[in-house]
Amino acid sequence: MGTVLASGPLLLCLGAPAMAAGDEASLDALEQQIARIQSEQKALQKALVSVQKQIAAHRSVAHAGGAAAHHGLAAHQLASLDAADHEAGIAVHSADHEEEAGVHHLVGGRFHTGGPDAQPVFGGADDTPTVESVVGHRAEDVISRLAENGVGPHSRETAGAQAAGALGDHGVFHLGPVTLILGGFLDASAVESNRHTASGTFNFWQATPFRNEPRYHTDNFEGSARYSRLSLMARGNIDSYSTISGVFEMDFGAGADTTDAYESNSYAFRMRQAYLAYDNSKENFHFLAGQAWSMLTPGRVGIIPRQESLPETIESSMLAGQTWARQLQFRFVKDFLNHRLWTGLSIENSATLYSTGSFSNGTSDGQVIIPGGQTVTVGSSGVGLTNDALFPNEIAPDVIGKIAWDPHWGHYEVEGILHFPHDRVSTLGSGQNHTAVGGGGGGSMILPVIPHKVEVRLAGLAGYGIGRYGSVLLPDATLKANGAPSPLFSLQGTAGIIAHPNPLIDVYGYFGYQQAGRSYFSEGGQAYGYGNPAYNNTGCYTELSGNCAAGSNIHSVMEATIGAWYRFFKGRYGTVEAGVQLAYSRIHAWDGNGGAPDTSLSELFMDFRYLPFQ
Repeated sequence: MGTVLASGPLLLCLGAPAMAAGDEASLDALEQQIARIQSEQKALQKALVSVQKQIAAHRSVAHAGGAAAHHGLAAHQLASLDAADHEAGIAVHSADHEEEAGVHHLVGGRFHTGGPDAQPVFGGADDTPTVESVVGHRAEDVISRLAENGVGPHSRETAGAQAAGALGDHGVFHLGPVTLILGGFLDASAVESNRHTASGTFNFWQATPFRNEPRYHTDNFEGSARYSRLSLMARGNIDSYSTISGVFEMDFGAGADTTDAYESNSYAFRMRQAYLAYDNSKENFHFLAGQAWSMLTPGRVGIIPRQESLPETIESSMLAGQTWARQLQFRFVKDFLNHRLWTGLSIENSATLYSTGSFSNGTSDGQVIIPGGQTVTVGSSGVGLTNDALFPNEIAPDVIGKIAWDPHWGHYEVEGILHFPHDRVSTLGSGQNHTAVGGGGGGSMILPVIPHKVEVRLAGLAGYGIGRYGSVLLPDATLKANGAPSPLFSLQGTAGIIAHPNPLIDVYGYFGYQQAGRSYFSEGGQAYGYGNPAYNNTGCYTELSGNCAAGSNIHSVMEATIGAWYRFFKGRYGTVEAGVQLAYSRIHAWDGNGGAPDTSLSELFMDFRYLPFQ
């Protein structure tokens, strides 16, 4: 068929009259013939792909119990690859996509594409297609072979996908064997709250005022474009089985000493993510090195970057009780059973968050004086190219392990972490190091109630010394009477339901909770530690009273929120969307002398966002 279709236009070319020099009519006729040939070639390519899909569909039905199951795809899914492309997140070029992505060509008897999207690969032992690459509705969210779990990679272009570091499917450039992919968005967000927290759309719940502070009694409006984001991904195929990629992601979320909130609002450029990833689909091995979302962060499919399960909130701190961090790590992942069982080990940067406010300050930052007079060093201020933030003493990195399971319905994870708080207790002429052992475990699940339309998300983490992995940033540890670290119990969890009633609208609702334990002692009539019942809370209900220790002894934070996104422009120029979110938080302090005070925070978030690469 290809010979007949191609030879007809070719004979026309050969039979064209000889052109005299300057014969414009002949040149025009030849150009028209070239255009017709190109058009017929495109039609032939579309026809070939369509025929191959039909053959694959029929054969996959015949082998439904064998080969199709082996590749993790049901027979009816193979028969409707085009329809599943958008809804299930498995990107297979349809005829409409072929013109945009590039011309297909035969390599070794298999169809490939010049563009970055995944392709069905034909020519196996039984001629059934495998999926060479699977993407989260965007061509660069590539990981070789993922099992269909009803949840899948990010199948929609949501704020949550962008928060997870996903990139768009526009802005793709090819430099030799390397593909460069631009991502990010321009963001204009604002919040109206019933308390003055001065933190913008990023909630720092521990700074929420109690009734003794004037800020408790004033409303606040604040808006900014500082969370606009820019990302760049470079990806190259080493061979037919392995891919290497590098990701940079930045925004303007940092505040420098020169930030001027009255005039220029010049927030500082900051690094969100910067990592390299290597994926080998033959050995089913995956490696990541650099700064990325911690492996403790819940995922959507497998254990891979850019598929983290994060709430779609406008709120930049995401949600109270959400487990996450972005930090340096070296991650090793292996998958089994046709990409349904995943195991991962990650060595990640450690940063113990101490509560030492009840102790006297030492001679330098990071030092406190315990009742016996010894100096305890828990960290040091940054020097050189770092800023003045406190960098804690750390004897070892955090060690994180995770197992993920992707059956045909849902995504399920269990995880564990080991953490080692470390300090030094000194007297004149001598000293002693102390190391504690902390850690814990948890898990998450995504239940696709209506696959790719409605899903329920549940996640939780509990243990000792791991409070900083929750959005509230409750402390990891305080000090014992001898100055040794005392890891605090930590509990955090989230639950949410997310609906996509149509391609233009996302609706969500979440509940989050996080709490910290207590560790304290008293000596010489003074109270020390965290959550001490002898702390003075008598003035927490009286404006301008200074007798309120509640703010530095938070017991728990609860947040309930609902919101929606609406995409009112969408095309080759990108996507423009608007979002609105209502949030209510309740903060409870540990009980002390004067009771257990609490406070609350009500917020209305608004956002306009332009995603030029989606």
